[in-house]
Amino acid sequence: MLMRRKNRRRHAEQGEPRWLAIHWRGLVLSLGSLAVIAGVVLALAWALDQPIESVVIAGSFQRVVPADVDRAVRQGVRGRGLVSVDLDRVRAAVKAIAWVDRVSVERSWPRGLTVTIAEQIAAARWGANGLLNTRGELFASDARHIPLELPQLSGPDGSETTVALRYLAIHGRLLEAGVRLTALRLDARGAWEFDLDNGVTVRLGRKQFDERFETFMATALKIVAQRATDIAYIDMRYANGFAIGWREGAAHHTNDGDEARDA
Repeated sequence: MLMRRKNRRRHAEQGEPRWLAIHWRGLVLSLGSLAVIAGVVLALAWALDQPIESVVIAGSFQRVVPADVDRAVRQGVRGRGLVSVDLDRVRAAVKAIAWVDRVSVERSWPRGLTVTIAEQIAAARWGANGLLNTRGELFASDARHIPLELPQLSGPDGSETTVALRYLAIHGRLLEAGVRLTALRLDARGAWEFDLDNGVTVRLGRKQFDERFETFMATALKIVAQRATDIAYIDMRYANGFAIGWREGAAHHTNDGDEARDA
């Protein structure tokens, strides 16, 4: 009889779940501590979230107007304090200003922002009123101020970077040789040509751009330097040599060469 009772007690103990002991006092104290810490953090954030009273604008400007930057910052802040202000929103507002390339926005305690700006550097004109930067990006499609000394680039829609990179690859070589590139064109067929500041047009065609340009630099440029006023164009679209288009009244002479490949 005694053994049965012990077995029942053992089974009962094994079958009954054991509930974890909860230390209510410790839990309450921990939650209270967290609440105090959260309160301190919120109070500190509120104390630091002062109205933005000053905006420092840093950078070297030729086209960007600092007053426009200050106005964009104020619109981006829109009543926010120094802690709660959305810096990305402010940065986007400044980036939308014409001629702004890169922007960084930082908090300046206790009540200010510092905005550092890098202007776009125009490397060339594109179409009628467009401007390309040194990365070949079209950063203004309807610019009000067009530096006329910049070369004129053109091509089909979407070819801005391709044309700009070609320009950047050859304009330095031409400057070293004593001439300046004033225009570079890519037509709808994929044919290239460029103009020099002495009035001569150089036709490279659709194929072998680099090879034909090197041939021009090595051979035809010498003739251009000697008789630029007599030459209308140089046609490099030949397998062996090139052709010269003479201006009216100039003495005619044409270099021997095969028939143009992609005229």
